Amino acid sequence: MEAFFVSTAIVALAEMGDKTQLLALVLAARFRKPWPIVLGILVATLANHGLAGALGAWVTTMLGPQMLRWILGASFIAMAIWMLIPDKLDEEETGGTPRWGVFGTTLIAFFLAEMGDKTQIATVMLAAQYNAYLWVVMGTTLGMMLANAPVVWLGERITRRVPIRAVHLVSAGIFLVLGGIALFAPLASS
Repeated sequence: MEAFFVSTAIVALAEMGDKTQLLALVLAARFRKPWPIVLGILVATLANHGLAGALGAWVTTMLGPQMLRWILGASFIAMAIWMLIPDKLDEEETGGTPRWGVFGTTLIAFFLAEMGDKTQIATVMLAAQYNAYLWVVMGTTLGMMLANAPVVWLGERITRRVPIRAVHLVSAGIFLVLGGIALFAPLASS
């Protein structure tokens, strides 16, 4: 259960102000159909984080515990630094009805936007750290939904009231602590 709760919290915080959250806001403003957008986000996240979690689980079978510890520690610290860099969404002007409907457009856009994103990389690292694939994928998916679904329904009202910079600083701090734990906790027990 720890893997589930940590994964949920980390991804929900990391997603605040992320490009995919901005994408959710743009889709909500453009289409004004929250249910197909939220379902598209859910399916895209399950697919994307399912693949990322599988990669994380596979990595644990390929690397020894010492090497994995160093890679995870460095990766968490890198994520802490990355959290301090704000995301921007490259908006392109689109007109008319989307070719694949609101659900299909959201599914494709979110799946592609998550490729190589902070939350996808965090999912790989968490799955490798906890060796609990299903709990991590469920947690990261819930974290994505907690961050994005309210944006779809409440839009700019939320983004104007949430201090994104403070959320990024807290997220960076959490990743820094996790990196320190991964690097130095095994040394303390030796």
